[in-house]
Amino acid sequence: MNAPLETYRIYAIKYAYHNRKAADNFIGGDPHDVPMPLDYFVWAVVGESRTFVVDTGFDDEQAQKRGRVITHSVEEGLRAIGIETDKVEDIILTHMHYDHAGNRHLFPRARYHLQDREMAYCTGRCMCHGALNHPFEAKDVAEMVHKVFAGRAEFHDGDEQIAPGLSVHLVGGHTNGLQIVRVHSQRGWVVLASDASHLYANMEQHRPFPAVYNVGDMLEGYRKAYSLADSPQHVIPGHDPAVLKRFPPAGPEFKDWIVRLDLPPV
Repeated sequence: MNAPLETYRIYAIKYAYHNRKAADNFIGGDPHDVPMPLDYFVWAVVGESRTFVVDTGFDDEQAQKRGRVITHSVEEGLRAIGIETDKVEDIILTHMHYDHAGNRHLFPRARYHLQDREMAYCTGRCMCHGALNHPFEAKDVAEMVHKVFAGRAEFHDGDEQIAPGLSVHLVGGHTNGLQIVRVHSQRGWVVLASDASHLYANMEQHRPFPAVYNVGDMLEGYRKAYSLADSPQHVIPGHDPAVLKRFPPAGPEFKDWIVRLDLPPV
């Protein structure tokens, strides 16, 4: 007998940003090369029985190395909504890029959910090519290998339910093993697309982001994300500052920092 669906609260927590131009966000550039910055998020999925952190961000060292600006640390953002990082038991990594799989020592108790294909990708022959390995941080990948041997990695092969009302779905594209997260909330099924689509414009206009392993899979990933959600407004891109404008803050003190994705857009 299937367990009843759980209904989760979903938080998007901004921890950093990067100023860039629109031409940098689309394959083939953009004729209106205006400022089009990226925000960096982690997400928290909070239920009655379990809490999941989706992606783990990067730290000050990586911010300085890669020219990004941290606004609030990941630890600070999670603590602000009542989550202590040393007590987190489940982390879903959408993929292993530096901005999604960093802060490697922040979650000492957690087990990490990731795709078989992503682990093979970030430790295999594709990492011999600078164009593909640049977004990965070798120390993060090595640390994940240690977590595998410590029994703290849980691998998924394609689409799998992790808990009632929460599942992961392989789309690839941006990386070979990118997965998106489908969550049951009070407003219906929400899809955390992560870097399946960096910006609303990528998926809405079918204009892929330039950091890509397989363009065809990236384009198909837009379709899959939409098919899993209750509406296009239920699909949340991974880096769009508009997310903070479209959804209500988790509290008045969290404006432009933490929003609730389980509540209707404003």
